[in-house]
Amino acid sequence: MSTTLAGMLFIASLIAAVALVWKPFGDHMYRVYSTTRHNRAERVIYRLLGVRADAEQSWGVYARGLLAFSVVSILVVYGIQRLQDKLPLSVGMKPVTDHIAWNTAISFVTNTNWQAYSGESTMGHLTQMAALAVQNFVSAAVGMAVAIALVRGFARRKAGTIGNFWVDLVRGTIRILLPIAFVGALVLVAGGLIQNFAGPHEVSTLTGGTQAITGGPVASQEVIKELGTNGGGFYNVNSAHPFENAATWTNWFEIFLILVIPFSLTRTFGRLVGQVRQGYAILAVMGVLALASVLLTNVFELSGNATVPQAVGAAMEGKEVRFGVSNSATFAAATTLTSTGAVNSFHDSYTPFGGMMTLVNMMLGEVAPGGTGSGLYGMLILAVITVFVAGLMVGRTPEYLGKRIGAREIKLASLYFLVTPALVLVGTAFAMGSAEQRASMFNSGPHGLSEVLYAFTSASNNNGSAFAGLTVNTPWYDVALGLCMVFGRFLPIILVLALAGSLAAQAPVPAGAGTLPTHRPQFVGMVVGVTIILVALTFLPALALGPIAEGLS
Repeated sequence: MSTTLAGMLFIASLIAAVALVWKPFGDHMYRVYSTTRHNRAERVIYRLLGVRADAEQSWGVYARGLLAFSVVSILVVYGIQRLQDKLPLSVGMKPVTDHIAWNTAISFVTNTNWQAYSGESTMGHLTQMAALAVQNFVSAAVGMAVAIALVRGFARRKAGTIGNFWVDLVRGTIRILLPIAFVGALVLVAGGLIQNFAGPHEVSTLTGGTQAITGGPVASQEVIKELGTNGGGFYNVNSAHPFENAATWTNWFEIFLILVIPFSLTRTFGRLVGQVRQGYAILAVMGVLALASVLLTNVFELSGNATVPQAVGAAMEGKEVRFGVSNSATFAAATTLTSTGAVNSFHDSYTPFGGMMTLVNMMLGEVAPGGTGSGLYGMLILAVITVFVAGLMVGRTPEYLGKRIGAREIKLASLYFLVTPALVLVGTAFAMGSAEQRASMFNSGPHGLSEVLYAFTSASNNNGSAFAGLTVNTPWYDVALGLCMVFGRFLPIILVLALAGSLAAQAPVPAGAGTLPTHRPQFVGMVVGVTIILVALTFLPALALGPIAEGLS
């Protein structure tokens, strides 16, 4: 079987699997977020937190609860890292340095999982479990909570509330993430991933030397790393390590975990607004963008647009022979289309245009299908912008799902999409304008610019992957990228929640003869076009100086 055919079958089987679970899993999440009943475990948690579970919250109260929870989470994760040598299961690890601990705490709480450290030589087992893995669960649940709050804004009529943050957080964690993660961890252990509390083992290498291999609770962290679109690896080489990703079929399973929640949330959205066909439309937009990206990334990597790759027939540099070119390219596309950031190959070694696709995926706003929750609310913001543009074209007040998109709504939507590009481009400009920061670049020219651009794009979009070839574990980069993660996560969330509150307070507008149908292929095409145009107008100059210049040279 040819490499290309095997890669196409790999992609087709993923599409089939996601399609198979889309309806039942989407309906399950609909029931989770729409029921008024709390189970026993949830009631215990609400009592411990002092939460009135049946009390609805305005968007401002919802946002304050989310921000307060995130601040406390950052302090806890930071504290555990700084004190890990005094905690159980430290396996001899020293306290994490202050700037790396700060960067890591920010990274995991914001669902970015950017890693300026090597996990197996920096973090003890308790730090991995109690600090990092816990945030893999709750940061993903926060993203889903925000998405559901925005959907409630569309669904409710003249309401001053959008739900209860604490209820949405707890339900998303207990009813959705934990059960799947438990079963998924067993599957990964059966596939060869390790799950233990072992310390470093000295092993002999093929060259006659020795190497310390650290054990640990890997499978349980790997499953939520992918399911919650987090991406932080237990080991430095992430999902290229055989203890994190043992075989081709575990590679397939991990990609499936990455995609299943973001895609299925479109079904949940359709059910919550009472129009399933609207969920199909958003799914179609995500699917078109995702399939185009996956296929293009495969084409660029399989064609090997460089002298050596063309000579050997493939771009294998930086890729695991267990997975090959196509499965690596598909994994790279999936993790950058979402906010996962996990890697099973070295993105810095990709062909110029293949590497550009991973950049473009993030620059799209990670909406196809995006992260757990963040992909859905990002796509709904794009839908709002699209109906506004369409309304201007026909001279009519735009409406979406029966809600009028007025000045306040479009300002919030526009600000949402200005935050991340501003962080990316300003951060890259500062780094490239500083002689000290340029000195930390291993590569110069277009590729060096691509590495810096990738770092700020990844941090600002809460992705967490890296081009590498760039020394980022310095105080300056740790602080700068940490700020990008914070502002790139929480400013858009605040804007989304403000939009949800504004929409929830409106009375529904009856559809008229001039109302733009938002469930038809025409609207799907318009949203795809708006998404691409927004990215092209914003980032094309930077891409032209980086990967495009490198690819054409």
